[in-house]
Amino acid sequence: MDLKKEFHKDMIAIYQNAKKECGYNATRFLQMVASKDGLSVAKSFIQKNQPTDGFATLWEFGRLDLTVEALILSPKYEMLFTEDERNIVKVRLGEYGYLK
Repeated sequence: MDLKKEFHKDMIAIYQNAKKECGYNATRFLQMVASKDGLSVAKSFIQKNQPTDGFATLWEFGRLDLTVEALILSPKYEMLFTEDERNIVKVRLGEYGYLK
């Protein structure tokens, strides 16, 4: 399986895990991933000046590990994102106490 397809599959998995573990049903997120692809959605999230509503909800649950941002920083997917994109995500997660 190529890396982009694997990332897409993991994007769906974080939706499923958030629903199962937190009761958070991010329907709009799932629709976006299904209609585009996981990588495109992730890159669009990076470009937003503020975290998404889903990010904020997962922060409230104490589950930033289930965010797109956390998935982006997975070493497995490092080659899919530029250093700048990864740095934006690191700052965002750091501001919410996820990264020390």
